[in-house]
Amino acid sequence: MQLDLNLLTALDALLEEGSVAGAAARLHVTAPAMSRSLGRIRKATGDQILVRTGRSMVPTTRALAMRAQVHALVQQAHQLMSAQQELDLAGLERVFTVRWHDALTAACGTALIAAVHRQAPGVQLRLPAEPGTDGPELRRGEVDLESSSSRPTLPDIRHRLVGKDRLVVAVRPGHPLTEGTLSLERYAAAEHLTVSRRGSLHDRIDNALTTRGHERRVIAAGPTAAFALQLALGTDLVVTLPEAVTRAARNQLGLVTLPLPLPVPDVPLYLLWHQRYDDDRAHTWLRETAVETIEALFAPPTASAQSHALPIGQ
Repeated sequence: MQLDLNLLTALDALLEEGSVAGAAARLHVTAPAMSRSLGRIRKATGDQILVRTGRSMVPTTRALAMRAQVHALVQQAHQLMSAQQELDLAGLERVFTVRWHDALTAACGTALIAAVHRQAPGVQLRLPAEPGTDGPELRRGEVDLESSSSRPTLPDIRHRLVGKDRLVVAVRPGHPLTEGTLSLERYAAAEHLTVSRRGSLHDRIDNALTTRGHERRVIAAGPTAAFALQLALGTDLVVTLPEAVTRAARNQLGLVTLPLPLPVPDVPLYLLWHQRYDDDRAHTWLRETAVETIEALFAPPTASAQSHALPIGQ
């Protein structure tokens, strides 16, 4: 039987996901269509490939043996076809998933969408909420580009440092800390708010304070930077966040920012992607566009930029 090479892509997805539904979502096809592809693969190979065990499916012995080779073949075919084609942005039709920290999305998500649409109107962007736990989405191809404050530990995840941001103290106008010099003692004695999707009431600031014999009182943990800044505006809570990625939101709200009276290293900002996209010209274009957008964010603010600051969530 002559094997349709498109089935290799389906087989690769099935072996990576371990389920028909997962493979269908990854390739953006319906579950019945993927089920039919699995049937054709079974007929071509003479093997069940995936067998049901309880509520889940597991690969057969032969499927496990061929998984690495199938994945390599699919990647080689993708690179071969990509190398034969010049990138036509005007005619490019593709969906990219960009998962950034919520503050970064709020600060320059609009600029990224505008730049992408202007150059490649057929491209669609997904900007999902950042998850609460690290996941394998980059490796599975579910996320194309991700932001992080730390370098990846997995060898197949590429990274690029696009900027470093200093931490600043954000408070409401008229807050007691805005009067006089903000000393370490006054900062530690204030009531604080942390930003953590996991609800952590402790972060790197507490570690730095402890080494200097101080301890702060954290009243609450907010899930996003946007929420924290809104809460700081209406209370006496103090929030400590990276300066550049929250600049637009702070300017819109009218919050006051003060230098952090605590020597802590700047916060690095990395873009992460899987190595499968190293030679993907469309993905390379997306990365470069994202880098340009973020570098503009880290540029010194101008009066014009401040007067046109974006509201939180836009």
